[in-house]
Amino acid sequence: MDSENPLFRPFKLGDMTLKNRIVMAPMTRNFSPNNNIPGDNVVEYYRRRAEGGVGLIVTEGTCVGHIGASGYPGVPYFHGEERLAGWKKVVNAVHEAGGKIAPQLWHVGAVRKTGTMPEGDVPGYGPSGMNVPGKVNRQVMTQKDIDDVIGAFTQAAADAKETGFDAVELHGAHGYLIDQFFWEGTNQRNDHYAGSIESRGRFAVELIEAVRQAVGPDFPIIFRWSQWKLQDYSARLAKNPQELERFLLPLSNAGVDIFHCSQRRFWESEFEGVELNLAGWTRKITGKPAITVGSVGLDAVFTPKPGEMTFREADPASLDTLLDRMNEKEFDFVAVGRALISNPAWVNLVQEKRMDELKPFRKENLGELV
Repeated sequence: MDSENPLFRPFKLGDMTLKNRIVMAPMTRNFSPNNNIPGDNVVEYYRRRAEGGVGLIVTEGTCVGHIGASGYPGVPYFHGEERLAGWKKVVNAVHEAGGKIAPQLWHVGAVRKTGTMPEGDVPGYGPSGMNVPGKVNRQVMTQKDIDDVIGAFTQAAADAKETGFDAVELHGAHGYLIDQFFWEGTNQRNDHYAGSIESRGRFAVELIEAVRQAVGPDFPIIFRWSQWKLQDYSARLAKNPQELERFLLPLSNAGVDIFHCSQRRFWESEFEGVELNLAGWTRKITGKPAITVGSVGLDAVFTPKPGEMTFREADPASLDTLLDRMNEKEFDFVAVGRALISNPAWVNLVQEKRMDELKPFRKENLGELV
């Protein structure tokens, strides 16, 4: 861990300058029960990670202003004067502590179950009304629904810039709404949003283009995507590099600046015969900066039961493999999740070579916001 550690090289993109390459991964915490407003406990939670050295914080998923966007209790929203005022306090606290921050804009799509509060009887919305392949039990989205959701993301992105955030992340992973359009299993429409891998990406392309128009050329857009889904860990959007190129290039051309590539184990190769992981392939194909993520700094992988948002306990682990791959320019950023829940000062401890002070991640860490 010397001064040449690639984790601690600065980075600049558009109007955003980062002091290091460490990203706080978005993690749902369900600690905003008061009208879905991020409160003072949320402010301090993010402040501590900024004080602890994180270069860029990506917030927990925060729901855009569409009636079916939320699927879990106690998550923060990103629309309405009081909620945006709560987020403004978060932004100010992070900036005062020397960090940068982006909201993760989220719509859960057909994952939503009717009865989830505070929207109550509002159904889940999906491209084909499917939460899982083959089972139509949600609202099939009309063109108006699609236009309304794109408008909600666009407004949220414009509000993020106005509120003082440094970038915005669009949640296109893990079987939520945008990913439900990507995934052939949940996208069985008979219009121009379905069919080929390019057509299934059309919704995301239109959304990204609208967001880019709203925020201008120099406000970074991060796009999170994954092969795996909460509904099916074995699901794959692209089975080979050729399919991956057909999937990624339209998103890149639409205006994505940074790809956040979610995989459960960062050290695993994405395709047989080549050591590159998902972020490595994404960077190679698009030429855009890529964030890797997946059990970074831990000795156990993320293995919840299908459909559950839970985290397995884990002890601290060596970063040598990660640093070697980063030095080879396989990816540009590293996102840290559970290790930052149990260690708000994880970044500073790593930089100061105080690895022996790192605490393990335990389930009880999820019980309070510290």
